Amino acid sequence: MKSDMGAIEPYEPKVVAFCCRYCAYTAADLTGSLRLEYAPNVRVVHVLCSGRIDAVFLLKAFEDGADAVYVAGCNLGDCHFQQGNLSAIRTVAYAKHLLAEIGLEPERLEFFHIAASEGPLFARRADEMTERARRLGPNPLRKTIKQRAGGKLARDPDAHPPLPEAKLGRLIRHAERVEELKT
Repeated sequence: MKSDMGAIEPYEPKVVAFCCRYCAYTAADLTGSLRLEYAPNVRVVHVLCSGRIDAVFLLKAFEDGADAVYVAGCNLGDCHFQQGNLSAIRTVAYAKHLLAEIGLEPERLEFFHIAASEGPLFARRADEMTERARRLGPNPLRKTIKQRAGGKLARDPDAHPPLPEAKLGRLIRHAERVEELKT
């Protein structure tokens, strides 16, 4: 990837992992407890059940610049919410279809079954998706995100935003309170 100055910047993919609470998220926690290393590019999103994932969440992750996304849920027959993982599999398949429709590679999205006791498997899947993202290259939507934002906010944030109207008593800024203490 080239910067504005023409120098080649190293490409580090962004990977988002939606992990169910009872299995995949617990496996991620176990990975840390076992001190197993996996790609630092993976951002874990904790969800109650993989079945609660909507295709909009997955597409929004890509729109926000993720290079790869995966959903990790319980093994078949082990879902704490009976069929949540089956619903997630259907949602991921539908989202893959939508990715193909908009011109992104469907391989950027995947579903994995990871049981709570499979910390090493969680680390392997995280590394696998990071390598897949490297192979596929940067998400083309990232360019439009940078163009829209320009790397800067439209204006600098106000250092002292207006205070809300006080209903009971008078609201004072911290700086005013410090001044009162000095005198």
